[in-house]
Amino acid sequence: MNLKAATASFITQESLSSNETLFPASAFYISMDPVKDYLTINKASWNNTVRFHLESDFYDVAGFIKGASSLNDIELNLLGNIAGKRILHLQCHFGQDSISLARMGAQVTGIDLSDKAIEAANDLAAKTHTNVRFICCDLYDLPNQLNETFDIVFTSYGTIGWLPDLNRWAAVVSTFLKPGGRFVFAEFHPVVWMFDDDFNKVGYSYFNAGPICETDSGTYADRNADLHEEYVMWNHGTAEVLSSLLQNGLELTAFEEFDYSPYNCFRHTTEIAPKKYRIQHLENKIPMVFALTAVKRPPGEFKIFSREY
Repeated sequence: MNLKAATASFITQESLSSNETLFPASAFYISMDPVKDYLTINKASWNNTVRFHLESDFYDVAGFIKGASSLNDIELNLLGNIAGKRILHLQCHFGQDSISLARMGAQVTGIDLSDKAIEAANDLAAKTHTNVRFICCDLYDLPNQLNETFDIVFTSYGTIGWLPDLNRWAAVVSTFLKPGGRFVFAEFHPVVWMFDDDFNKVGYSYFNAGPICETDSGTYADRNADLHEEYVMWNHGTAEVLSSLLQNGLELTAFEEFDYSPYNCFRHTTEIAPKKYRIQHLENKIPMVFALTAVKRPPGEFKIFSREY
């Protein structure tokens, strides 16, 4: 899991001069271009966040070391029996989901941009006596770092918002899947990211309208953490997600939407059942998560929802 940062008021680069970016929550300018320098900005932010996450109740590292799984029913139902499967976990943060997959019998490789997160992931794997390979690199650069294919590529919750180009993302997914391999993906619904922090009004575009530059205090795992970080992110609508996968040779085999989040990471939530949270005043009126599976078909064989073309 690699959750998206808590949202804040935003302004896009297009409304500023070419060499300025505004982070409105603290109302200051920096001289970085958000597209050109987003990796530098985001890597620094995640590096500074890792230690707070390790200490948070949200991630419950102590319970995890004792054997608790970090995976949820949503993704577990799509993954099925993974014993003996080779899994590539994209944007793995400090490795809890990667280790949880390995505990289920999979051979797992996890990758993440943050070197501090990968350092913590290796330490956590050692403490849990789990054999997981972790690689620190930018997702788009992974084909230059790794030359093998996998039975499953997996990624979940707050991952694609850190990426500007979903076609390149889907190309990476396809590159690392063997023919017949499956992509398993669970993510917060793009409708969620349209709202302001309090879910009172629409403040963001549903579509990818360019970089969203923001600064935030604390973190979703600990809102009182002494942390003030800048982020550069992008919203991606459902059609953009699905089209990118289809255009890169993946057949969509399942798609589901859920009216709850398995994480209590938003404001004004109520727990309707164990590990199921909704925005209290919105009840079940908005989708909060979607999940899908897609299969990489051999060359020359392509189907959409089992309808042959």
